[in-house]
Amino acid sequence: MELIATAESLEQAEALLDAGADRLYIGGHPFGLRLPQPLSLEQIEDVIKRAHQRGKKVTVSCNALMHNQQIAQLPDYLQKLADFGADAVAIGDPGAILTLKELKLELPFVYDAGTLVTSAEQIAFWVNQGASGAVAARELTLKELFAMQKKLKQPVEVQVYGPTCIHQSGRPLLTNYFTYTHAEAPDQQLFLRDPKNADSQYPIFEDEDGTHIFSTEDLSLIGQLGLMVENGLETWKLDGVLLHGDRFVRIVALFDEARRAIEAGAFVPESFANRLAKLQPAHRPLGTGFYLKNPEDVH
Repeated sequence: MELIATAESLEQAEALLDAGADRLYIGGHPFGLRLPQPLSLEQIEDVIKRAHQRGKKVTVSCNALMHNQQIAQLPDYLQKLADFGADAVAIGDPGAILTLKELKLELPFVYDAGTLVTSAEQIAFWVNQGASGAVAARELTLKELFAMQKKLKQPVEVQVYGPTCIHQSGRPLLTNYFTYTHAEAPDQQLFLRDPKNADSQYPIFEDEDGTHIFSTEDLSLIGQLGLMVENGLETWKLDGVLLHGDRFVRIVALFDEARRAIEAGAFVPESFANRLAKLQPAHRPLGTGFYLKNPEDVH
């Protein structure tokens, strides 16, 4: 069982490693999307060094859909990541994968194309192109994920905690909105609201990569971890893009404790679910997204 956690800084990275994370997920502009904090190459090198000193690993996000200018910049970036000893890059753009292959670097890649990763056959195609594994779409059900993993030797990474991105645009939508309305953009977290649901809050933020809109709730599969292990899904990602600082570290530590309980045969799903609920911010309800639905109800 592997725990993967996003990291927003060197300080948080060290705390996450101490909390039980096996692999850190980091990255920077203009190649990595939806990161809790973009890191410079120097910061990425520092995180990799600290992780390796602890016998842990680092995956660097290169999951953007890349335009000509980004592709032109990519070889130097990938070369530096290889020089730093990055353990893998998460990448989904076929042009970026071709660039990586042409460079012939000792830099494995995990196939990460967001909503496109929906079948074992698609993953198998990219495994034949050199992928060491794949990140499953968040819109799949556990039944579908179990069936996928049974067909594959490579690990299928599943998000077990954190928000789901439901819209990504390369355009500065917030900037355009406030420019058009002549209003001053507030210096705080912004939300969209469903006019039919006064309690809904869809976090929206803009950065150098564009505009990102997230789900109203955070995914949590802490109660289903035992079932996932029984079906071969043992690569778990925790995403802290909307949850910063020590609270996210404590949640990662709880998932590590759940993992150790499973290994010891002492896992009580309800207990861990209740403890996670106490750590969760009040304005972000927990849910299981599509995971517990029947595939027929989703398609």
